[in-house]
Amino acid sequence: MAEKLLIMCTHGPEDPELSTISFVMATAAQASDVEVLVGLQGNGVWLATKGTAEKINAPSFPPLMDLQEAYLEAGGKIFVCGPCIKSRQINPEMDLIEGASVVNAATFVNEAMESKNVLVY
Repeated sequence: MAEKLLIMCTHGPEDPELSTISFVMATAAQASDVEVLVGLQGNGVWLATKGTAEKINAPSFPPLMDLQEAYLEAGGKIFVCGPCIKSRQINPEMDLIEGASVVNAATFVNEAMESKNVLVY
C-alpha cells in the first residue's frame, strides 16, 4: 500500500502562491508514488469552483489550472468543506469542478488519521 499524504489548503485566490503550492506538492507527491488527497477549507474552497483556477497564476510557478488538471487526471481527489461552501453560498451541484466532493469535518479527521503526514497551506 502506498503512503498517504493529506494536503489541506485554507487559502484561495487572495493568496495565489499558497494556493498553487498546495497543488505543486500534490503533483510532486503523486510523481513519487504517494497517495494524495487535497482538502479545501476556509477560502481554499474557492479553488474547487468553476473558473477560479484559470485566474490564479503565482509568479515562478506553473498555472494553477495546469497543476489542478494534472492532479485530477492522475487520480487525485479534492475534498471540499461543506460548511465552508455553505457560508460562501457556493452551490455544490452548480459551482464545483468535476472531481471535487463535499465532505464534513469527520471525513477530514479520518483522512488525517489515516495519512502518514498532513501539510497545511
